[in-house]
Amino acid sequence: MKNSNVPSWMKQLTGFAGVIGASALIGFPAWAHINSNTNVATATPTQQVAGNVKTPNAPEKVAAANDIVAIASGDPQFKTLTKALGAAGLVTTLQGKGPFTVFAPTDAAFAAVPKATLDDLLKPANKAKLVKVLTYHVVPGAVLSTSLKSGDVKSVEGTSLKVAVAAGKVTVSGANVVKADIKASNGVIHVIDKVLIPGDAK
Repeated sequence: MKNSNVPSWMKQLTGFAGVIGASALIGFPAWAHINSNTNVATATPTQQVAGNVKTPNAPEKVAAANDIVAIASGDPQFKTLTKALGAAGLVTTLQGKGPFTVFAPTDAAFAAVPKATLDDLLKPANKAKLVKVLTYHVVPGAVLSTSLKSGDVKSVEGTSLKVAVAAGKVTVSGANVVKADIKASNGVIHVIDKVLIPGDAK
């Protein structure tokens, strides 16, 4: 029996249903709308639920939420570091593509710095000096703890950091790495217990 009397919109709907059926037959995964750069294990609940419609930019927003600045600002032990990054105008830089390796001092590490020295660094007039101090904590590339070796490593500031690896412990210019390999979308963070200050910024 011919279906010449079937409205055109119904034919289109039938054809569309056929495409959906074909996708199901070949095992097209329900979460396939997630961008290929999105890690399924870390996808948001909305992304993992079949049938949810996400905007094309949603995966990128998820990735951005995991950059170095986002991780630092979301961790209560990095309040002073986050404040310093803002004062130095380095937030946008460390939200960039990178990758970067950041040796991040905790609030306790900043508290060990004389208050007058820290207050002075945070003054707008001393922005250039603050930039030197903070970029001294950053190394180009994403260097995991398993790749760290004893020796000098040039920082973004330009001065070399002295890395020492012995008996399962890592120190960077005298600071202990107390937590390693916090992975970000644009690099990696290693937590240290001391603020590193290059010689010409003291």
